[in-house]
Amino acid sequence: MEDDIHYNHTLPIQLRFNDVDKFGHVNNTVYFSFYDLGKTEYFAAVCPDVNWEKDGIVVVHIEVDFLDQIYGSDQVAVQTAVTEIGTKSFKLSQRVIDTRSGDVKCVCSSIMVTFDLEKHESKPLTEEWIEDICRYEGRDLRKKK
Repeated sequence: MEDDIHYNHTLPIQLRFNDVDKFGHVNNTVYFSFYDLGKTEYFAAVCPDVNWEKDGIVVVHIEVDFLDQIYGSDQVAVQTAVTEIGTKSFKLSQRVIDTRSGDVKCVCSSIMVTFDLEKHESKPLTEEWIEDICRYEGRDLRKKK
């Protein structure tokens, strides 16, 4: 599945001293902060008119495969793509790559749900969000019924 995903969004990540554990590599829990940064920047770029005071996006499922270690001296980036859009949820694919070699270090698949922060409940994606995401990804991602 990973092979057919095209990533239009890439965010370089600055590794910090405290990201690295006593074994000299980035601790696996830190990868999740990379994915959070990637998601945040993706939606800031793709859906600029979202009111984050009222609208939220929450993770309801996440799977991660760690493929190779990241060391403190590596240069990495997180890549993000939406791969499918449902009524209230969408699938997000992300990976961390070594920017020098192109090697994939880790892959992450998430199911995200749009959330009304005032009512504290899930809500349908707006047509504006769907259109913005499909335009950015270059294809119609609406789930086929």
